[in-house]
This record gives sequence, structure tokens and C-alpha cells, in this order.
Amino acid sequence: MLKTHSCGELRVKHVGEEVTLAGWVNRRRDMGGVIFIDLRDRDGKTQVVINSGHTPEGFALAEQVRSEYVLQIKGVVSKRPKGLENPNLKTGEIEVLVDEIVILNPSKTPPFRIDRDEAVDESLRLKYRYLDLRRGKMQRNLTIRHKAIKFIRDFLDERGFLEVETPILFKSTPEGARDYLVPSRVHPGKFYALPQSPQQLKQLLMVAGYERYFQIARCFRDEDLRADRQPEFTQLDLEMSFVERDDILDLIEELMIGMVQTASLVPLATEPFPRLSYRDVIERFGTDRPDLRYGMELTEISDIVADSAFRVFAENVAAGNPVKAICAPGCGSYSRKQVNELEAIAKEAGAKGLAWLAIHPETEEIRGPIVKFFKVEQLMAITERLGAGPGDLILISSDTRRVVNEVLGALRDEMARRLGFKDIKELSFCWVVDFPLFEEDMEDGHWAPSHHMFTAPKRADIPLLDTAPGQVLSEQYDLVCNGFEVAGGSIRIWERPLQRKIMELIGFSWEEAEEQFGHMLEAFEYGAPPHGGIAPGIDRLVALMAGEPNIREVMAFPKTAQATDLMSDSPSEVAQKQLDELHIAVVLSEKEE
Repeated sequence: MLKTHSCGELRVKHVGEEVTLAGWVNRRRDMGGVIFIDLRDRDGKTQVVINSGHTPEGFALAEQVRSEYVLQIKGVVSKRPKGLENPNLKTGEIEVLVDEIVILNPSKTPPFRIDRDEAVDESLRLKYRYLDLRRGKMQRNLTIRHKAIKFIRDFLDERGFLEVETPILFKSTPEGARDYLVPSRVHPGKFYALPQSPQQLKQLLMVAGYERYFQIARCFRDEDLRADRQPEFTQLDLEMSFVERDDILDLIEELMIGMVQTASLVPLATEPFPRLSYRDVIERFGTDRPDLRYGMELTEISDIVADSAFRVFAENVAAGNPVKAICAPGCGSYSRKQVNELEAIAKEAGAKGLAWLAIHPETEEIRGPIVKFFKVEQLMAITERLGAGPGDLILISSDTRRVVNEVLGALRDEMARRLGFKDIKELSFCWVVDFPLFEEDMEDGHWAPSHHMFTAPKRADIPLLDTAPGQVLSEQYDLVCNGFEVAGGSIRIWERPLQRKIMELIGFSWEEAEEQFGHMLEAFEYGAPPHGGIAPGIDRLVALMAGEPNIREVMAFPKTAQATDLMSDSPSEVAQKQLDELHIAVVLSEKEE
């Protein structure tokens, strides 16, 4: 080894020892006759002191040294002079008096500072990702990721799970997003697909009798671009046989609590995790990904306004549609311009308009364009039900139940952002259960699965598949944290006739089902056990535990929001010879050219 200790290892107990360190120059300070260098490696930093009187040759070399040079130094550990200790460093009580210094490699001037976590344009960071990864924040984030994955492996191993790798090259099947296709050279005109998830394979492992499987799985989805979405990502893939829903929820909840306690910088808000029905969260929060760190819940006021003089509300209630509201604390002094901004958000979410009431912070007078249509008793009842007080703003929506929930859900999210509720440093988990098996609206005369086609309906609802598919509830469950879905899973269909029934309802002919999923359907005829699983997203969970807003901050080499790699300049063109070997011709449209 080129060093005897790491740069974060030395303490007072090492004083007097001869040591060899190697690392990068984090910072250099020339005091005239004495040069101080903070030498850095992944483990930390150590101050080394080069004195011109003690080592003239070493001092001459140190004068050439600049930021990010790679050095090896040999010297003796010494206690820092009293009053000059650095409490912010693990090694802050000592320094190394240098006898010998070797420049292992010089460095060009980096395009941004490595020695401090200052704001740097993300495109520049991604272009020089190998330099960005030297920075303290990135090393911290990847360490959290390592600790989280290690905890997962140890936790599941102790509970009898077997880690099994599944293929990266697999069959292309419709699973919700576009596949990344890989052409086969030896089978011209045929393609593999990169797995969107190991969904089919883990179910086949259950048929194979492995009972408890997991994998830290790489997944690939050619999805439409979004700021916080990556074409390749990592998930904990897990499947169990002979289980019911709550067996899986209990296991994953225990895993999450332990992982947060082991690796997270952000504390857990509550345990156990609340278990909420899909219908409940939609009605209370307007979304199936509720953020429980704050209130502002959607509250129905239909009964209060049913006989008001405001025709929109009265007519909607008479037609069976709801009137609901949220209370934004401290926003009663919003200007007309600010209210117009909220109305634009409401209209984008599907509303025709936005009604509002504001309570004066001192006089408690209620103002707003719809006030004149309500009796005092009705206004007081609305504020009481919302828990609104002086200085608060009430936002009201009335339309179909679906539109109202989506509108107020969007406004709740926006007001939480404006009020800083999304910056609360805690992890608030909850389970969402009892999802509908199918989406509310049919597509081309067929039902669309709300999760995926392998999700089992509740056993009691199976007869409804023939009479009222839209009323069937599923065995799907999602784990949500701070408004993000961090895991999704379900009890699976393990019987061929039921799987065939679901495929027919979503528009697959039996011939198409056999072509796409024949391997699974045949497997179900060989004693498939009841089974279920879940797939927590590693990238999102680590980002939440690190307090980072974007998953790119916890991935070593992510793509941009445009799915490009600025460091390697990919995707890129390939040689015509390679295309010829794969029997591929590239034909661009005029616009693409």
C-alpha cells in the first residue's frame, strides 16, 4: 500500500507515530516558510505541515503543489498547538509534520471548486462527474446509498431470502412503458428487451419453489422525459410465496424503519406507518401519493352550501357533485395577482374557475367575490369546518368528484411548496391499499389495469369481473413517503384461468396473450403457489434519506433530464459496420436530420 493510514483515521492516540498518507490536495496555504496542506481521501482530511527548515526539498516540492494534485507524504503525527484545533474535522486535534513529499500526479485546474459544496451548473457537474464525485456531498450521498443497500441485503438474508440475478436481455412484453430494444446479431430482425422490471421472472422463481427471493435490480424504461426520471434505475425487487398482503407490508415496514435508523440523515416522522385506503387518500389529499408532513386536507362542505345563493355550488350539489375546500394558513392577505396564479393552477388541473374566501388577520372580516352569496351562518360554518382562523385563505372547488379532488390536490401541493411545508426535514411514510383493479375510464372499449396485468383482484370481488369490472378492488399496495411513491407491489395472480380473464378484459386476445406471455401462462399450470411482492425504488429512497431533491444527486453516473450522458457524450452514432452486422438501417425523418 502507498499509505499506512487514511486521511480521516489519525487521532491523538497516534501522536509520535511515523505515518504515510496519500490523497488529493483539498486546500493549500503558504504562510512563508511553512506550507499547510489539507490532504483528502474518501475517508476524510488531515492537515499536513511542510516546514522549509525541516525539509527544504519537501518545501520546494510543496511550493509547486496546487489544488487536486495527488500526493504521498511521510511524516510524524503531532498534536496541534493549543487553540488551533479544528473541531469540524475528525482529525482536527492533530497534524502531520512532513519529512518527505512525493507528487504522484499533478492536476489541471478543475472547472469548479472541489473543496467546498458551492452551487455549480448541473451540466458542468455532469460533464466532469469524476470530479464532482470527489466533493464531500456526493461522497456522503453514495455512502448513504452503500449503507442502505448493505442493510437491505443483511436484513433479508437474516430472514431467509435468497438473492437471485435475473437476465438483462429478455423478451419484449407490454408493461406500461416503452422497452429499450437490443438487436440480435445472430438472429437477424429479432430483438431482446432490457427489463423494465424483473416482474415475470420473479413470479417464475416463485413457481420454481424459491419462496423468498430478492435482487438489487437494474431496470430500464424508455419513458417520456421528466426532470426527475432516469432511463436506468435501481430497485429492490422482492417476491414471497404463501403470503397475504399484510405479511409483505409488515416485512417491508420493518425493513424501512431499520434502514432509516441505520443510514438516513433525515429522521423518521412516525411508526408504525399509517395504512390508508385509496379512496380515503383521494378524498383527503386529492392524490394517491399523499404527503403527510402537513395538513391542509380536502374538506367537503356540500351540505353547508347546498341551499346558498351561489348557483354554481347549489346546482352542483343538486346534481350529486361535491363542493370541497382547503385552508391555506397565513395566506389571507394574498393579492389578486397571487389568487390569479392559483386559479391558473386550478384550471390547468381541470377546474372551470376557483372560488375563495380570505379572513382578515385582525378584524376577522371575511372577504372574497362570493361572500355576498352566503349567509353569515354559512360562512361561519365553513370556517369552523375548515379550522380556518384570522389571516387564513380558503380555496373552494366544485365539479365532478374526480375533478374537485385533482384540483384541490394540485392546490394543496402548490400551497405546501409556497409555505415551506415541503422543506420539513422528516420522513413521513404511509401505506396506500385497496386500489381499484382497473382505471376509472376505459380505453378503446377495454379496461386498463391501474397497476399491471399480474395484480390479483380481491378474492371476494372476482365475481364482479363478469358484471361490474369497474367496482373490483385489487390486492395492490403502494408505500408513499413525503408525496413520492417509493414502492409498489401486489399479491399476484397465480391461476391461469384468472390471468386469462384479466388479459381479455384489458384487450388481449388469447392468441396475443399466448404469444406475449405463453411462458408464464404455461408455468401457472405446474403448481404455481400463491405469491406476492413489492419493488421499492432505491434511488428515490436514498434521495429522501439524504435530504436531496433529485435522484441524480444519489447516482454515481446519471443521465440528464434529456437522457444524455454529458461525460461520455452518449447516446452517439456508431460505425456503419456495426449497423450492418446487426442488419439495421437508420432512417431519419427530415426534422430529425
